[in-house]
Amino acid sequence: MQEFFEFTLGSRVLYKAGLARELGQVVEERGRQRAFVVADRGVVSAGLLAPVLSGLERNVAVVGVFDDVPANSSLGTVLAGAAAAREAQADILVAVGGGSPIDTAKGMRIVLTLGGSIPEYEGYNVISEPLVPMIAVPTTAGTGSEVTSIAVIKDEEAGRKISIVSRYVAPDIAALDPELTLTLPPRLTAATGMDALSHAIETYVSTENNPFSDSLALTAIDMIATHLRDAVQEGSNLEARGQMLMAACMAGIACSNSLFGVIHAISHAIGGRYPVHHGTLNSIVMPYGMQFNSVVAPERYVRIARMMGVNAGGRSDEEVIADGINAVRTLAADCGLPLRLRDVEVPEEALPELAALALVEAAIFNNPRSATEGELLELLRAAW
Repeated sequence: MQEFFEFTLGSRVLYKAGLARELGQVVEERGRQRAFVVADRGVVSAGLLAPVLSGLERNVAVVGVFDDVPANSSLGTVLAGAAAAREAQADILVAVGGGSPIDTAKGMRIVLTLGGSIPEYEGYNVISEPLVPMIAVPTTAGTGSEVTSIAVIKDEEAGRKISIVSRYVAPDIAALDPELTLTLPPRLTAATGMDALSHAIETYVSTENNPFSDSLALTAIDMIATHLRDAVQEGSNLEARGQMLMAACMAGIACSNSLFGVIHAISHAIGGRYPVHHGTLNSIVMPYGMQFNSVVAPERYVRIARMMGVNAGGRSDEEVIADGINAVRTLAADCGLPLRLRDVEVPEEALPELAALALVEAAIFNNPRSATEGELLELLRAAW
């Protein structure tokens, strides 16, 4: 166990089916009256914004809606959203959607409070003061961004992702309403669910692991292994949807405290160059990252395998770990996700450049096993 660790619970978490219809009361209780909503076109077209807006308008004014958010939040999007919120004189941001709208709102609150540009705040704990209040309403069960102290914003000109880590970045309130995830298509349900699984697994083996994060991560792994297939195959199953929403949130709290590793370093490197869904990338890379790390943390990967439903009795650690890795791969396949980087059109000739980029990604520094550029290239080739 670590001689010293810090564990922060930065967000107040609310859970209730139908909670979206009560958001105005939540905002009012914080003493705010001018809500600015951040979403994306998918949220709007799926009809998920309507209950949020009506819920807010029962108690407070909705002074603007910014829904021009791309699949991967970008610097330009953050600046445009912040300008719109400033002009509307908003006193609280309400982000509705998956990781991109929530990360966009996180970036907006940084700019609204501190000014300047997002790259100025890149890194750990550069931000050291409270920001404009924010409520996050996730419509996917994946990123856990509704509770994380991490914002990831794409610098499109540089072709890379900027990571900002500070406890002040975490939303003040995470409002979990499983009804808002009922219409999420099977493919996105699967990809976001595997994203949550990658958070839990990487957190559990991170060099910054601690008993509090461990317990959340392991529980999340168990919940995802148990409920993701049902959420994908029976989209109207409110129980499965709720369990996945809570699991993603728990994994988010865990990874916000213990951070990521080689899986995310590689997926961030690829995502900065190619328009592939982040959760899908994590799903593809996860078995290979697990295999790479298992040689230095075998006891932890045995525990992960058990949470994935593998019977560990009377067998060697190597056998159990292999079955655990296969259970992750099988879960992705059962949910209809691609299993190779070639399947999402990542070109083979790009792998050396991606290995070099992954080597300097912030996530790599908390991986339990040191990696060379050559080893990362080998891992990428195995995943290709």
